[in-house]
Amino acid sequence: MKTIDQLNFKDKKALIRVDFNVPLDGEFNITDDKRMRAALPTITKILNDGGSVVLMSHLGRPKDGPTDKYSLKHILGDLSRMLDLEVKFADDCIGEDAVKQAKNLFPGEVLLLENLRFYKEEEKGDVAFAEKLAQLGDVYVNDAFGTAHRAHASTSIIAQFFPDAKYFGYLMASEVENAEKILNHAERPFTAIMGGAKVSDKILLIEKLLDKVDNLIIGGGMAYTFAKAQGGEIGTSLLEADKQALSLELIEKAKAKGVNLILPVDTVIADKFANDADKKDVDSGQIPADWMGLDIGPKSVALFQEVIKNSKTLLWNGPMGVFEMENFQVGTKAVADAVVAATTENGTFSLIGGGDSAAAIAKFGMEDQVSYVSTGGGALLEYMEGKELPGVKAING
Repeated sequence: MKTIDQLNFKDKKALIRVDFNVPLDGEFNITDDKRMRAALPTITKILNDGGSVVLMSHLGRPKDGPTDKYSLKHILGDLSRMLDLEVKFADDCIGEDAVKQAKNLFPGEVLLLENLRFYKEEEKGDVAFAEKLAQLGDVYVNDAFGTAHRAHASTSIIAQFFPDAKYFGYLMASEVENAEKILNHAERPFTAIMGGAKVSDKILLIEKLLDKVDNLIIGGGMAYTFAKAQGGEIGTSLLEADKQALSLELIEKAKAKGVNLILPVDTVIADKFANDADKKDVDSGQIPADWMGLDIGPKSVALFQEVIKNSKTLLWNGPMGVFEMENFQVGTKAVADAVVAATTENGTFSLIGGGDSAAAIAKFGMEDQVSYVSTGGGALLEYMEGKELPGVKAING
């Protein structure tokens, strides 16, 4: 793997694709700076070598060109504080000012470019746009795993202009290494915990995992499609009606492959989708009409925790319920507790698969008590499904 450790950046200008797509509140305060902090080791290594850094990123999904709410100028102060230096800012990612500021950078200086997605050419993977970006540095570093599954100008197309000077940053390298460890070097028993709303979002991953895991735990909204497919009553719970046959197929495939597929045996139901709803526990498949399942029940918690406790490798992707509501976060919190206990007490390797799982671990303050928290939900899913990520391929060649 070509990482930045293979190069001394003295007097070199590194053009780094980072993922600074961070959430901002109404006053443009960053509410979660995890993605920015994840890029700091790469930036710091290059500066310490005596190099300079040009940072490019997207923020949000601007539809009509430059939009103030999506300007990266809003994160400039936070980035300067994190790096303990005054980061320069170009109010365009290409053009005369960006070229001039990049050219005049001294070793130890950092320039942040304006939002790449202010140009439609970025998401289209436009070669001419990528070539303009490439003029801003003499080494290309990709450290944006969260966008590695996109064939965008700055994530994959640009690499062709740096045939002998393209590298993975530390974050990209660690994401790939940890995913590889799960996929190809997992210590057994290996348990995957799948949650979230839809079976359709995870079909490919589940099928891939059935060839890898010893145990597959399924919770969250997708579990109700399995319950309905098996003849259960699920009230107004989430249902992908067209995925019921597939759910039954997955159950049969698990049996054929000797995988222990574990579904919830009970569920916490509510009379409306609200934190203050009336709630009660019922057995799976026995949800009354006009009620909906919003969390796994206590018997499921005990069942899942026992399997997790006895595992040596854990992959967790997707919550067990509507963990954003305090009254329906019990199942997700219990799974998080079990993953942490296995990691810290039994030496289990635990990978948290980005997205809502990462958000849950962060909400419960457990990020430092698991082995690795991925920064890329979609990218990690596609990597684990066996797809070649354009951002990875562009560096590996």
